[in-house]
Amino acid sequence: MTITHPARSFTFDGVVRLTKVGVVFLLFTLVIGFAAINTGNNALYIALSFMLSALLLSGVASKGGLKHLSIDLKRMGEAWAGRPSSGLLTIANRSRIWNVRDVLIASDELALPVFVPLLSRGASLTVEASFLFQHRGTVRLKRVDLYTRYPFGFFLKKRRVPIDGEVVVFPRLRDRETADERFRPVRGETQPSNRPGAGTEIHSFREYVPGDSLRHIYWKKSASLGRWITKQTEIDASRAVHVVIDPYKPRGTSQEDFEEMISEAATFIFDAVRRQLDVVAVFPRATMSARGGTPATPIYRALALLDPVYEPVAAEIDRDTVVFAVRREHDRATA
Repeated sequence: MTITHPARSFTFDGVVRLTKVGVVFLLFTLVIGFAAINTGNNALYIALSFMLSALLLSGVASKGGLKHLSIDLKRMGEAWAGRPSSGLLTIANRSRIWNVRDVLIASDELALPVFVPLLSRGASLTVEASFLFQHRGTVRLKRVDLYTRYPFGFFLKKRRVPIDGEVVVFPRLRDRETADERFRPVRGETQPSNRPGAGTEIHSFREYVPGDSLRHIYWKKSASLGRWITKQTEIDASRAVHVVIDPYKPRGTSQEDFEEMISEAATFIFDAVRRQLDVVAVFPRATMSARGGTPATPIYRALALLDPVYEPVAAEIDRDTVVFAVRREHDRATA
């Protein structure tokens, strides 16, 4: 995630609505005003003056307090589409005069509004916020809305403030029951090998990924192909999953079909890592790996940023490779 801080500007949207207290106070002010005009009572004029002053002070104080508030995105946790993710917001009150109370922070990207009971002048406060993103990919945070009933609770007022940050949202994960039905255990989970050590029988060859031992590089094949190739033994293969993600989007398939394929791949990899299996994920221009039980963040990030291509992509498919690709309508009908 990258965070930048643009030049500050603000949009004050003014009164959103009268509160119940405000409606009662305004009606009472009108009654006092009519009574003062009809009777000429000086005490009523004085009371009316105080009440009108309170309305004026309420408008000046709320606008002055909201005007000097600024919001920064301090930190963002791991974000998955369709799942709440935690982040930290820093709200600062740069006013030298006004203490602001009962501030509500709302945005389309927030799962729930954030309530700040008191923010003193010249102070800042870091609050935890729950974000909810609906789609994978890079999401740009642009603005949040601030609401307050400060100082007397007569009016609910709003100000829109800028906030700038980019969040990479990982693909949507399928629910656990669907995943258990769709994805069967891999061979290494149900049939673990009893042979100790790294094994001697060669299971397959694959491209080198960071973290692989240099002792497993197959030098002859690497020299002939012009890229690093490693040997994968039977023991290694029994606890590893080789996944190929094909971004080719055939004609007649929708973007929803492509997103469904990405979600299935992300769910499969997430479940494999959770089961302590090593994962090797092959993309058109990169090969990534993740150890079982450790976060596969680079793979999830690559899936989040993967765009469809409209020409077939060549990929090496070894034995026991799991391939994720968008199926045509005919393939889905006959599956």
